[in-house]
Amino acid sequence: MKDLTLLMQRMGYTFQNQALLVNALTHSSYAHEHHRNGKDNERLEFLGDAVLGFVCAEYLFSLLSSQEGELTKVRASVVCEKALASYANTLELGDFLLLGHGEQTSGGNTRPSILSDAFEAVLAAVYLDGGMQAAKAFVMPFLEKEVASQRRRQFKDYKTLLQEIVQQNPGERLSYELVKEAGPDHQKRFTVEVHLNSNVVGTGVGRSKKEAEQQAAREALKWMGYDE
Repeated sequence: MKDLTLLMQRMGYTFQNQALLVNALTHSSYAHEHHRNGKDNERLEFLGDAVLGFVCAEYLFSLLSSQEGELTKVRASVVCEKALASYANTLELGDFLLLGHGEQTSGGNTRPSILSDAFEAVLAAVYLDGGMQAAKAFVMPFLEKEVASQRRRQFKDYKTLLQEIVQQNPGERLSYELVKEAGPDHQKRFTVEVHLNSNVVGTGVGRSKKEAEQQAAREALKWMGYDE
């Protein structure tokens, strides 16, 4: 196994009990070959999945004003096997895995399923070694980057689309009005109404006025019968 100091530097976390990290990096194939039954990373993976789910859900709840179905969809996409394997590759986790001979020779250290499981196990090891705050500090940069990336890819400019539709009818006037501002400075929530002439045709909530306006425009488009 490579020097774990390098891995801990990449993780931004130094273990008090490095045996936890070694356990997290031990695949069942290696444990079986070396007669270390029960010393693989599967139990840690189970715990890491739960920790990851909680941290991700809490983050998305505070970040997005979406309803439960949308939050569930976003959470699923940022903790799926593909996403977790990419987090593991950022750390070059595959270079540190303990694999059985068969897995090693068949490229197990690059297999997404093995990498994603190992990432969850490492997260659990951090949680057991340093607590929830340490676990959050380790995993949040990955979640924040992935969520931001997905939002950029999926973003639709609802305001522009609504404006283009309204302009097809000369004389119609579109305007946005901030009707509510709540919460502490670091966690503001803005509520905006979009008016078509004097009628409210949509209301949106967001962490910024621009986001609230986009959500209001989105609701107005639904009201007009435009499907996404």
